[in-house]
Amino acid sequence: MDNIQSIKNRFGIIGNSQALNYALQVAAQVANTDLTVLINGESGVGKEVFSQVIHALSARKHNPFIAVNCGAIPEGTIDSELFGHEKGSFTGAVDSRKGYFETVNGGTIFLDEIGEMPLGTQARLLRVLETGEFIRVGSSKVQKTDVRVVAATNRDLLESTQNGKFREDLYYRLNTVPIRVPALRDRKEDIPLLFRKFAVDFAERYKTTSVQLDEEARNMLVNYPWRGNVRELKNMAEQISVLSQDKMVNAAALRNFLPEAPSVNRLPVLASAGAGPSQSGDFANEREILYKLFFDMKKDVTELKKMFFEMLQNPNIAHSSSFQDSPVLHEYTPVEPQKQSAGLGGPQPILLHDDKIDHHEVVEETLAIADKEKELIIKALRKHKKKRKDAALELGISERTLYRKLKEYNIND
Repeated sequence: MDNIQSIKNRFGIIGNSQALNYALQVAAQVANTDLTVLINGESGVGKEVFSQVIHALSARKHNPFIAVNCGAIPEGTIDSELFGHEKGSFTGAVDSRKGYFETVNGGTIFLDEIGEMPLGTQARLLRVLETGEFIRVGSSKVQKTDVRVVAATNRDLLESTQNGKFREDLYYRLNTVPIRVPALRDRKEDIPLLFRKFAVDFAERYKTTSVQLDEEARNMLVNYPWRGNVRELKNMAEQISVLSQDKMVNAAALRNFLPEAPSVNRLPVLASAGAGPSQSGDFANEREILYKLFFDMKKDVTELKKMFFEMLQNPNIAHSSSFQDSPVLHEYTPVEPQKQSAGLGGPQPILLHDDKIDHHEVVEETLAIADKEKELIIKALRKHKKKRKDAALELGISERTLYRKLKEYNIND
């Protein structure tokens, strides 16, 4: 336990929860080996700190350490970044360049967001892990490297292997020693400690008095879900330190800094047969969400068309109670402003009848997934003024996936 505390002091890790202590214990035990480590945890929990702990406690601690975000490197250049390239191997390759696996030889490389790595690059990485060999882009010469790999992901990689998005052999090669970093909501006892540390740090930075929370505000802080984990808590602590007028923050003041509905932008969840409460989370990929959304839209539109067709055949049906009580009509029928001002609020039926109409044709709107996906991407970019990071967050996909979709659909943002 003393060893774990010394690691916390050295790397500035705050918390005493059992799950956090266990994760640190595993990291310390595996550090002095050359085993590959896979760190699992949600975004914002501090996975990179664990990679630094492993490197600093290993025999490689005096050799290079580099952290690479696989999700931030475009698919077309990630092979060159990791393994290097030869002069003239592609447009813009004016000189030969060493990759990370060559420059960090003898050290440790931390591959964050490993689940975003393209399948072709995954095959190259697997070869490095198994044989220590790699080939520069545009070269035929096999080179050797001695690099320890620590990977991290916020995805379920085992599920990704079943969907064909991640190589199964690479998953088992990376998952030699798994470390799960707990989410902040699973270590509630650490939340007040973290907030106090952040508040003191920001008070020193901005040369002001440190903010404090009363008991009610502290309980509110502890029970907040913290979907952004430690990163979100730190950002919120900085906001309070800068913007709060009173240094003793109560629950009413704290509520102004906490988003009211963290899941307000979530799309509908498709419940599978026999699914329990724990299975109502996010979908494995965005296409399943789109299928559900478009299916519901098509069902509502089809019902509306059926109702209007019945009105064309029999105008008197619009005055029937069963028609006026239709939930679909209540959702889609607008209220005329002049009737609202006259006290006749509520949905008003739209009467569609023309004696000259003797033929009608039902025209189905396009339900092509690609078209709808492109439309949603364009809307998200417009909404967030072409800020890709915010648009990707709105769509529930990574920024790298959004970049690929823009190229795929030829969207000029």
